[in-house]
Amino acid sequence: MISFIVPAHNEEQMLGRTLDALHAAARSALTPYELIVVDDASTDRTAEIAAASGAQVVSVEHRQIARARNAGAKAAAGDVFVFVDADTRIEAATIVATVAAVGHGCVGGGALLRFDEPVPASLRLIGVCLRITMRLGRLAGGAYVFATRNAFEGVGGFDETLFATEELTLSRALRRVGRFTQGADPQHARAAGADWPAVPPRPRRPPTARRPRPVVRAAPARSGRPLRDDRATCAPGRAVGVTPGVWADTHP
Repeated sequence: MISFIVPAHNEEQMLGRTLDALHAAARSALTPYELIVVDDASTDRTAEIAAASGAQVVSVEHRQIARARNAGAKAAAGDVFVFVDADTRIEAATIVATVAAVGHGCVGGGALLRFDEPVPASLRLIGVCLRITMRLGRLAGGAYVFATRNAFEGVGGFDETLFATEELTLSRALRRVGRFTQGADPQHARAAGADWPAVPPRPRRPPTARRPRPVVRAAPARSGRPLRDDRATCAPGRAVGVTPGVWADTHP
């Protein structure tokens, strides 16, 4: 069984839609699950919304996300923990990929993030940089992190001395004890926003004909003997761009 663990502090605006998306995705993936919301000192309707959505509510007063996540793990009954931010929506493909990764021996992993459209160009660039960093570093972002119970407990859970980047530290710890993957690929978890339109893959550009390489003819040497013809060794270059958003964090 999967235990979805959602830490939340004053998340009444987005929490309901996040939980509805988790219910729908888990049911579509035909995966047994439980839903746990860790209400960390909220002063709004966070706990009420969580209970109305059928989640088990764990109330704490930590005001620290690492401790809140660990509190949720202690209350969980599943053999796989999936930590999801309160403003993130997960699709069924992400959960299916997670279950498949665990079935193939992975002890943990994550998924790449995609922001709602439209987004400013600066945020789009940040998203691209994050995806590249996460892939190259084999790290999981906090919006979606999963681990088997045995591996999570074996590394001691999230480091409670940290107030940020605790998910990156957990990623490194899990890599030391087993296989770690960004198993939700392509990305299907989407970070907070009002609308969630389907984003089709960006079409590939048709291949362009290679331009002929120029012939470089050297001037005659002073001795009167012409130098041999030579050809340029470098073809015209082209820039290669990174296409954002098409993991879900799962359309990577």
